Amino acid sequence: MRGDVPHVVILGGGFGGLNAAKALAGAPVRVTLIDRNNHHLFQPLLYQVATAALSAPDIAAPIRKILHRQRNCEVLMATATAVDVEARQVALEGGPPLDYDYLVVATGAVNNYFGNDHWEAHAPGLKSLEEAIDIRRRILTAFEHAERVATEAERAPWLTFVIIGGGPTGVELAGSISEIARHTLARDYRNFDPRHARVVLVEGQDRVLSTFPEPLSRKAEAQLRKLGVELMLGQRVSSIDAEGVVLGTQRVAARTVLWGAGVQGSPLGATLGAERTRAGKVRVAEDLSLPGHPEVFVIGDLASLDRPDGGEVPGVAPAAIQGGQHAARMILNTLRHQPRAPFRYVDQGSLATIGRKAAIADFGRIRATGWLAWVLWLGIHIMVLIGFRNRLAVLFDWAWAYLTYQRSARVILTNTPARSPDTD
Repeated sequence: MRGDVPHVVILGGGFGGLNAAKALAGAPVRVTLIDRNNHHLFQPLLYQVATAALSAPDIAAPIRKILHRQRNCEVLMATATAVDVEARQVALEGGPPLDYDYLVVATGAVNNYFGNDHWEAHAPGLKSLEEAIDIRRRILTAFEHAERVATEAERAPWLTFVIIGGGPTGVELAGSISEIARHTLARDYRNFDPRHARVVLVEGQDRVLSTFPEPLSRKAEAQLRKLGVELMLGQRVSSIDAEGVVLGTQRVAARTVLWGAGVQGSPLGATLGAERTRAGKVRVAEDLSLPGHPEVFVIGDLASLDRPDGGEVPGVAPAAIQGGQHAARMILNTLRHQPRAPFRYVDQGSLATIGRKAAIADFGRIRATGWLAWVLWLGIHIMVLIGFRNRLAVLFDWAWAYLTYQRSARVILTNTPARSPDTD
């Protein structure tokens, strides 16, 4: 211990890091939470910012505001570049290293292009507000270009939207873009009919939402088709450029291509010196600590831990929340000279939304589809949003969209510099 009380450093202000900090409130420790952004982001609703249903402040809240009552916690807006586990130091970009007694690494995941990083320029993923705003610009600008061109042949690529990856992000984006074209923008243009837009969802497996039971997955496919989404299942992407994608030997001309096919662990995980999976996740001990370094915990999307019943703890928000709380408890157990316990993930069920009144829900023995699942999805997401203002804003925007089919954040920000804030 290097001070009067142990210093706990938490890297990342997402679900895992934020809940680890909260769980240490009132504890005899000094907490420093570090994040490169000043806000906590509710990632499950990022796609709604990308598709103009919500604005950035609706799904983000300042970390300082969230933790301002926690007297033993300070917040630093900085970028952690490496961890020296032997020296117990975190290297910070543009500043001196930070010493720690305990470390919680919750830096999440980044988009995974499986060795084809040059595709990112043409097919952005969706992991941050900046990416969501960029995707929104690309979608709305495509319709503007379609209004300006002279022929249907020129217009077709602008009205073709290809989403790669049939997981929750891909499904949500595909359903929302189809709704924008068929309802929100249906009467806004004079030279073409937005309802003729083509939305293509590409998935390498034989069904979408493969982590759900197959009957629910097939229901989701039916709901997507009802929304006008074209499904290309069992297809692998071999090339992406500014004018479209190549699937095997078939080329799809599209000026808007979006990536939702996979993620990999944060690059910071490579500096921990531990074994990692092919997806860049750090293999952790059963208490979520780094093997050989019990003072270091890795949680959330960056951690790889097998469950007793088989399979890996999923990279979802509930797992990150539970992991953050568990890491905090193990730190306190150590300080109290009490034994540690293995982390046991409690599966609270899975939900995925496809569009208006279209969703699927899996709670084990209880499953739902369609309108009921959609209402459950709405209610749960409203409940877990941080901040009273956020809940009211999102509830109002969703109610307005339901009644009018309109979207409240259809502002195109042009020439937006990297990592700029949303101003709508």
